[in-house]
Amino acid sequence: MSRLPLLSSESVIKKLNKAGFEAAPCRGKGSHIALYKTDECGKKLLVIVPQRNPIPRGTLLSILKQASLTKDEFVSL
Repeated sequence: MSRLPLLSSESVIKKLNKAGFEAAPCRGKGSHIALYKTDECGKKLLVIVPQRNPIPRGTLLSILKQASLTKDEFVSL
C-alpha cells in the first residue's frame, strides 16, 4: 500500500462525490462539511470532512474508514 497524498478538503470532497456521496442539505455550517450516501444494504453512511488545507493523513484515514473505502479505491477516484 502506498502512502496517502496530502490533499485539500476541496479535492477530498470531489473524490467522495465521485464515489457517490452528496452534501447533506441541513449540515455543514462552520468548519466541517457533512456528506452522505446510502449503500447497497440501505444503510446511510455519513462522512464529516474538515475544511483544512491540507487534511492530515490520519484524518484522511478516518474519513476513508467512515466512507467504507480503501486507500487504493480512494486514490483511483
